[in-house]
Amino acid sequence: MSVLRLIGGEIISIYRQSLLTIGTSQARALTTTGFLRHAAKPESEATEEAAASEEPEAGEADANGAPKQPVDDPKDRTRVIPVETSIRYLASEAYRQTYQDDPVWKQYRRNHKGPYPPKLTRKTCIRKGRISTGNPCPICRDEYLVLDHNNIDLLKQFISPQTGDVLSYRVTGLCQKKHTQLLVAVERAMDRGMLTFDVPFREYDYSEYYPAKEGKPSSK
Repeated sequence: MSVLRLIGGEIISIYRQSLLTIGTSQARALTTTGFLRHAAKPESEATEEAAASEEPEAGEADANGAPKQPVDDPKDRTRVIPVETSIRYLASEAYRQTYQDDPVWKQYRRNHKGPYPPKLTRKTCIRKGRISTGNPCPICRDEYLVLDHNNIDLLKQFISPQTGDVLSYRVTGLCQKKHTQLLVAVERAMDRGMLTFDVPFREYDYSEYYPAKEGKPSSK
């Protein structure tokens, strides 16, 4: 019996060594294959993977403790757009394709409960640097529309051509914060002489309202 046990132990040890050898060779083959695949990847894919690895994961926070936002977040409004960029945007082909020849508020429709809209629009569409509503006002929804006294082409879209007054937020749909900024920008532009408005002169035939008298009254 002792001889059989010895022979059986040697057979088992040889079998285990063969399994270990096969496993090591397979692992080396897999490692080599993975390295070759990585080396064969084009440079564009490697760059995309590096950029994806640098993006913050969900729940990751910055140094101040605030959650990090993705780079291309459409609701992020923390980036400051210069007024010069907004002026060039209004003269670009992208703006014409988006709004055609209409004002930026023409196709906007307010989202409200019930059949009748409330008297006042919402206070603001942006809270903590992000759009907090699914139906932002015409200025808040497009970050390249900057209300400034130098952006005359944008301010003229909110001025009535008949009276020269700023259109009401009930017509344009602007939130209260952006409407206040609009009033300030228009006043500054008028004070600097950059925005003027002349009421058209009208001639009236007063004879239709005050018929001529036949004789002059006698003076005593």
